Amino acid sequence: MSAPWFLHWGLSRTGPWLLPPPSKGPDTAWRVLDDAQQASNDNPIDHLTISYCRSCGPGGQNVNKVNSEAEVRFHLAIADRITEPVRQKMVIIHKNKINRSGELILTPESSHYQFRNLADCLQKIRDMITEASQIPKEPSREDAVLRRIRVENMNWERLRKKRINSVIKRSRRVDMD
Repeated sequence: MSAPWFLHWGLSRTGPWLLPPPSKGPDTAWRVLDDAQQASNDNPIDHLTISYCRSCGPGGQNVNKVNSEAEVRFHLAIADRITEPVRQKMVIIHKNKINRSGELILTPESSHYQFRNLADCLQKIRDMITEASQIPKEPSREDAVLRRIRVENMNWERLRKKRINSVIKRSRRVDMD
């Protein structure tokens, strides 16, 4: 007798995991989940809370019966595989997707299938981590000079337009003597 499927995935018996057992078909979500568990720099399954709800929008007769929208919550504060600077950068970049308790919430509804939506969520988390972990390239001297010149020109143009606007408004004024 083998252990239940959720113990093979490293999930607890009492966790909020609402996933069915892995299918033998080519479901992309299970491959993404498996890759996420095996990769050392990706999001660990232990810090994800996955739930499903009914998707909004058009969907035909089945739209009010099937829970196809996947909601994945990734708790950034306890994700020990992600370094602190990457976590801070993720908080800054994706501040609109993080709630007060520090969970990154993703709810894509790109598909009518649970597994594809779950795969999309997990891929988005991966992309967010890789985006935040990239170090910005240092600009060359020529690029820095060009940027400074562009900023000066933009400021000069802004002030010129402001002066023109001021003259126009001053000319409209009526003097009361």
